[in-house]
Amino acid sequence: MKRSFVRIVSAILAPILFVALFRAPPALAQSGPGGPRLMLIRDAETESLLRTFANPLFRAAGVDPNLVRIVLIRDSAINSFVSTGNIMFIHTGLIVKAESAIELIGVLAHETGHIKGGHLARLPEALREAMIESIAAMLVGAAAGVASRSGAGIGAGVGAQQMAQRNFLSFTRGMERAADQIGVELLDANGWSSQGLLQLFHHLEGQEMLAVGMQDPYIRTHPLTRERIAFVEQQVARSPNSAKPLPEAFESGFRMVRAKLTGFLNPSSETLRVTKGDDAPARYARAIALYRLGHLAEALPIVDQLLAEQKTSPWLHELKGQILFENGRVREAIAPYREAVRLAPDQPQIHIGLAHTMVETGDPLLLRPAIHELQPALDREHDNTMGWRTLATAWGKLGDIGQANLALAEEALENGQIPLARGLAAKAQSQLPAGPALLRAVDISNAVKKENRTGF
Repeated sequence: MKRSFVRIVSAILAPILFVALFRAPPALAQSGPGGPRLMLIRDAETESLLRTFANPLFRAAGVDPNLVRIVLIRDSAINSFVSTGNIMFIHTGLIVKAESAIELIGVLAHETGHIKGGHLARLPEALREAMIESIAAMLVGAAAGVASRSGAGIGAGVGAQQMAQRNFLSFTRGMERAADQIGVELLDANGWSSQGLLQLFHHLEGQEMLAVGMQDPYIRTHPLTRERIAFVEQQVARSPNSAKPLPEAFESGFRMVRAKLTGFLNPSSETLRVTKGDDAPARYARAIALYRLGHLAEALPIVDQLLAEQKTSPWLHELKGQILFENGRVREAIAPYREAVRLAPDQPQIHIGLAHTMVETGDPLLLRPAIHELQPALDREHDNTMGWRTLATAWGKLGDIGQANLALAEEALENGQIPLARGLAAKAQSQLPAGPALLRAVDISNAVKKENRTGF
């Protein structure tokens, strides 16, 4: 039953297309053949914050925000990169180690500069193909690891040598300078300072003298030169926006997300030892650390205190629901999840969390309301395999085996389990009446056959 904000993501890229999504408890990066393994994670609060920062930059660049996928990599190193298909990868270490929101926004502006500049398209074809293959291997490998551990709910990542950014995601120095130039223009277009990008450069500048293995990957994938630093220094000196503060909600939201990632991803004992102060972010991190240690009686009062101060935060209501759910108080978890959905109706992950909680109560009267939560959420986030599994469970408990098999076929298809998807779709076709669901079962069978012919 245990569930966490961290979820494994997998994908097949051709062009890059995400096809699987798993919830899993937070776990340290795993080791195996080829070196340490990495994980991709999902969190509605973190993704919402990144969208708040990035979408204005995308629009200023003339890029439709809906066409850019932002993916979080669980890695303590400072790094970010873009890949084909307009996918922007952000390391959690970049968020946790940033001093302020403006630093993170500066990096997002730089990466958006690569997208607007079309730099990926200008790389040699062989390099682009290798990039696709490497990232696909990484994400599909994560899917296979999760599938093999479905009972435990913990997924493996992929060997570090397969991580594309480790090997060849570096752009030329000219492209890096161009991305800086576009980035500062995008920042100015939004009335935001470039000071954060400069702060990051100064923070990383001393690492250039370190041995390669000791450097943050940002140095290796974004060659830092004195010329680049001088350019941003000049921009900061002449821009009318350099002294302008960001909206307060930007900074407060950033600090809460940074605290959340710290609480979930760092050892809980360390979080409790080093997190000082009594501001909201510090209490947020401590509450998460306490709940992860099983100290429910200490964690819940802190969350309730934060909720008294921030009644409109869907993320705090979501966290309370999660804490209650994972400690066996499943029916009590419904109310905070419902409030989180009310406050953030556009967040499919929260709808799916509510639906999962409803189904896990074992109350048959909550099955159809759960399906009502799931279906529009899965329309928006089709790759959420936990959502498909929950939907299959709900339909199965209602006795609609055709709909249950259809949902399981969707899950299998997203996991890349082609033979299983074919078999489940065939069963669904024999069990469903005429209508949209039957047509979808036929579509899955046809899609599977087409993918087999094309080699995907």
